[in-house]
Amino acid sequence: MMGLEAFLGFASIRARKERESLARSDAAASDCRTAIPSSLPSDVDPLLFPTPRGGDSPPPSSSSVLEPPSYADVVFGPFESSNGASDQGPFLRLDASPRSVRAVASDYRRIAVSDPQTEVEASNSLVPGGTTYVTYLITTLVRPGSDDAGPEFSVRRRFRDVVTLADRLSEAYRGFFIPPRPDKNLVDSQIMQKHEFVEHRRLALEKYLRRLAEHPVIGKSDELRVFLQEKGKLPLPTTTDVASRMMDGAVRLPKQLFGEWAAAQVAPQDIVQPAKGGRDLLRIFKELKQAVVNDWSGVKPSVVEDKEFLERKEKMQDLEWQLTPASQQAEALIRSQQDVGEIMGGLGLTFIKLIKFETEESVYRSQRIRVADTKNVATAAVKASRLYQELNAHTVKHLDTLHEYLGLTVAARSAFSDRTSTLLTVQTLMSDLTTLNTRVEKLEAASSKIFGGDRSRLRKVDELRETIRVTEDAKSCAIREYERIKKNNRNELDRLDREKHDDFLSMLKGFVINQVGYSEKIASVWATVAEETSRYARDNN
Repeated sequence: MMGLEAFLGFASIRARKERESLARSDAAASDCRTAIPSSLPSDVDPLLFPTPRGGDSPPPSSSSVLEPPSYADVVFGPFESSNGASDQGPFLRLDASPRSVRAVASDYRRIAVSDPQTEVEASNSLVPGGTTYVTYLITTLVRPGSDDAGPEFSVRRRFRDVVTLADRLSEAYRGFFIPPRPDKNLVDSQIMQKHEFVEHRRLALEKYLRRLAEHPVIGKSDELRVFLQEKGKLPLPTTTDVASRMMDGAVRLPKQLFGEWAAAQVAPQDIVQPAKGGRDLLRIFKELKQAVVNDWSGVKPSVVEDKEFLERKEKMQDLEWQLTPASQQAEALIRSQQDVGEIMGGLGLTFIKLIKFETEESVYRSQRIRVADTKNVATAAVKASRLYQELNAHTVKHLDTLHEYLGLTVAARSAFSDRTSTLLTVQTLMSDLTTLNTRVEKLEAASSKIFGGDRSRLRKVDELRETIRVTEDAKSCAIREYERIKKNNRNELDRLDREKHDDFLSMLKGFVINQVGYSEKIASVWATVAEETSRYARDNN
């Protein structure tokens, strides 16, 4: 099943095509209305209904703009004109949403991704044009008053550049809840048509960059600024692939195991990055051993997590478990509303074809009355279909909050993983220091039993003391990194609690108000048709 975010982007593409189709349907309905004569002949069909009463006349056309009911009058504004800036239909007359308030606080006023272009990969391949990729035009307008205020910035980036940006942010801002980047979606790229896949990726990249810009820390980062504003090739360093890192680690491992001192040391600048990168296999093995000791030895480590964090981490995991089925049900609702709109539009088109047939074949006045009534039903079905599509667009906008927070729980998991790995590094270094100090004490005790001392042992003690000094520096760096990540986690959890309350309240209010308002509008469409065809009930009575 396609994920909710993928489906939302794909549904928006389909909805736009369907609105164009329904616009043509309206034109066809208008042609049919002009084809129906305004003055009906006096002859009647003797096999069907008798002549209508004097007060009964062919029902008026329902093509005029409907007056919304009282509730919708309060909630919605009028429909946009055909040449307006938006085709989203009614809009909420509510205060600014929490998301829009955070967007105003961002340094970036507008970020748009557009104009995808296919380009040829510059390589040494013997096959010309063998490898292609898609680039996107990213246009950024910096908000006045910020440090980089100025004209619009336009750059071209490919998806690989987005991956590089995400990797740099995850390394530089450990402990923050960084919005997850769009997936590569290799399966979706094979299922969808190419232009649909490119459009879906464009929408996903635009949403991702806007989320980064709304983050109070990431939005002000140099990495994001460089990505959005520096023309030409992205100046951020690319990430070394896992295979290359593992190869470097494998080359370095024998030197670490067989006593080459320089190779065995962990530089303080490297200790702040997780060991799982692969460049230091000995460190990976040590931390794996420490993790096993923590879980199975029953010996409490010298540094442990605080109880408050573990409780909040568990609550975040519970939130993820609750959001997963909620996001799935939101996707099911969006699919159902989309299906209803499509079926209703198909019904209207079918009735329009029936009108054409009846108009050409009609002989009696009663047949032409039925044509006029069928015309009203067809018009109502097309209008209802459009309203369902507009309702679905608003439903996507509101319920997408569920999927966004589901993505944030994934980002939180990654931030907590940073914290756990850094704590494990601290515990491993402290265990190493304990082992090293024990070895020094044993060597000194053994050397003291020999008159004049054992030079080889004393030389080994000096080496161990230097190792202890470097390890102490690394431990200090690791502790500072751990405290920094703890602070980032705490700030992010506090921010998430505040924003979650406001975002979920805004989501529920917007969802309920749109459901009620559009339900009244759809009911008004069919109530008009029911009034126009009410004479059939009177005739039967």
